[in-house]
Amino acid sequence: MEDYDIEKLVNDLDFSKNSLNDCGNKIFLTNFEIETLNKYNIDYSKAISLKDILFLVEEILNEDSSLEDLENISKSIAERDYYLNSNK
Repeated sequence: MEDYDIEKLVNDLDFSKNSLNDCGNKIFLTNFEIETLNKYNIDYSKAISLKDILFLVEEILNEDSSLEDLENISKSIAERDYYLNSNK
């Protein structure tokens, strides 16, 4: 069994990547999602819903399905949209 330096592991965690930011129009994205959208020049600031952002992401994924980081945030945003906008 390997020994881990717990203090180092905790210090290396980047909690800020998962903090939600209000992007307007009741759209909340994590820092990581924003970084990834910016990486692919997806202008989320003009979106009026999470579905709009998902549409923009899917357009790029339809051209190149190997973009794993974009696929991961697509799933994350879709899940958030489902929980925020479904009747419970």
